[in-house]
Amino acid sequence: MKLLILISRRQLFLSFLLALVCMNSFLIEYSLLVLVIFCGPFNSICQSPLLQTGQGHEFVCTDYTQGKVFIVSAKGKIEWEYPAPDCNDIWILPNGNLLFNTGHGVKEVTREKKVVFSYESRSEIYACQRLENGNTFIGECNSGRLLEVSSDGKTVKEMKLLPEGKDGGHAYMRNARKLQNGNYLVAHYGEDLVREYASDGKIMREISAPGGPHSVVRLKNGNTLIACADHSGGPQVIEVDPTGKIVWQVGSDDLPGISLKFMTGMQRLPNGNTILTNWLGHDNFGKAPHIIEITRDKKVIWTFTDHKNMKTISSIQLMDVKGDASKYEILH
Repeated sequence: MKLLILISRRQLFLSFLLALVCMNSFLIEYSLLVLVIFCGPFNSICQSPLLQTGQGHEFVCTDYTQGKVFIVSAKGKIEWEYPAPDCNDIWILPNGNLLFNTGHGVKEVTREKKVVFSYESRSEIYACQRLENGNTFIGECNSGRLLEVSSDGKTVKEMKLLPEGKDGGHAYMRNARKLQNGNYLVAHYGEDLVREYASDGKIMREISAPGGPHSVVRLKNGNTLIACADHSGGPQVIEVDPTGKIVWQVGSDDLPGISLKFMTGMQRLPNGNTILTNWLGHDNFGKAPHIIEITRDKKVIWTFTDHKNMKTISSIQLMDVKGDASKYEILH
């Protein structure tokens, strides 16, 4: 009788264990199903800190929020970094040095982290560019000044977009470029306008840029590529021809599975693809990929995400695209 009771208890215990195993298997399968259904490739809850899709590139970039500039390998590994408060514009120069803004200044730094050019201002600065003559173009936001500064730090040219003493404020200007024709292209972020100025300050052209223009590039065909932020009508990237017609456009609903938050830096590649940086500030940390490469027909062929080491990438230049930036061979 005792033996029968022991056998029955053992069978009951084994049945209980079997039931637990079956229940756990169901829970595991259910959990996996939930992950598959609800976790898209760019959902910040489900993705790993570092994620690349497609063929990666070696690149330099700025992280505005962390105040750093980076060199990143094609595998997505950070290989070099340097402090740069409020950095928003960056170039890789033919000599291998990096040129970038630093909130209220501009620096050129070697790979050995030696500063070989420096400019400081009381005004916020969001734009810089090395010119073919060796001078550096600088756009001062608050003062509204467009400057050309020699290698020894002397201002050799100055153009004022605002009356003397007037403060344009934080939103007056973002990216700006000196063009091959000698004119200047300026993203007036707060006005939702891009203006082209002659060298004497005369307004040659205005382009409406809903969303707030952050970066501007004059393409070789004469069109203007504009990255727009998160004002009304944005975020988006538009290409506008010389007549003002939008001939190409990427908006929030054009890239399935990817949420555009605030479009900042960009580069048009020789093959026609466009590299875009998706700035993730304004309460969007970790909610989308940092960098997106798309074809002319808006097919996504590369994304880069590193929410562990980066916050808000605001400017980029690929290092595997050859060319001399000072000679307008890099469209960035």
